[in-house]
Amino acid sequence: MVQLAYNQAPQWVAWRLGGYVDLDDDQGPRAREAIDAWFRWHRSTQLPDYAAQLARLQSQVMAPTTPAAVCQWETELLQRADAALAQVVAPAAAIAVTLTPVQWQQIERRYEKSNEDWRKDFLQPDLRVRREAHLERNLERLERLYGRLDAAQQARVAAALAASPFDPQAWQQERLARQQDTLQTLRSLAPEGRAVPAATAQAAVRGLLDRWVRSPRPAYAAYQRKLNDHNCHWIAELHNSTTPAQRQHARERLRGWEADALALSRRP
Repeated sequence: MVQLAYNQAPQWVAWRLGGYVDLDDDQGPRAREAIDAWFRWHRSTQLPDYAAQLARLQSQVMAPTTPAAVCQWETELLQRADAALAQVVAPAAAIAVTLTPVQWQQIERRYEKSNEDWRKDFLQPDLRVRREAHLERNLERLERLYGRLDAAQQARVAAALAASPFDPQAWQQERLARQQDTLQTLRSLAPEGRAVPAATAQAAVRGLLDRWVRSPRPAYAAYQRKLNDHNCHWIAELHNSTTPAQRQHARERLRGWEADALALSRRP
């Protein structure tokens, strides 16, 4: 399933992008070519690196861990995200300077629909329903790795989430701010009657992508650090409560993902 999803990802990304922007006959082929090029780069350079990281995790997951070690995994993921986004800058800038006011309006409408769906998933009016959905999402992710959690472990997760600083309203405000930042940046790259130099456009896109990954808003950045610290602590505690069988399940899952990454990286 992982390999099938990855092989279909270029078409899915192109479809999603078209849904947001409604690319014209010139922009569409250029976007698809850029997407295909990105996946060729990712397949040949990043997937082998992912496989090596997954191989290292297979030994680490069999031993106790610490909050610092869990947070290090997140740091490494951010580094890989930076590398992936760096490859997006030039092609994204080349298309961004060709967008029209009608396409900006399409993006705005698509944001409105996305925000409505997001509120249904994360900002349910009934707080009990919201907490239950949050717990269910986390248990599903954890059990995908470790297998079935016992009642005590599920209670441990529930208590950790109840004590979490997670704030979906803060997350919503950050989403809205990023969307407005995106629209303002795109509009600045296609001013009426004036061409924007490629270097200027690329710098603007690079800055936008950086702000997507690391919020420039101090209050939200501080909130993220607090949330990440809390998550690293309770995830480490949960891992240290797992049984040998659960750790072996995690090891086999990681081994399967490693095999998927290697198989995909070797495929032309």
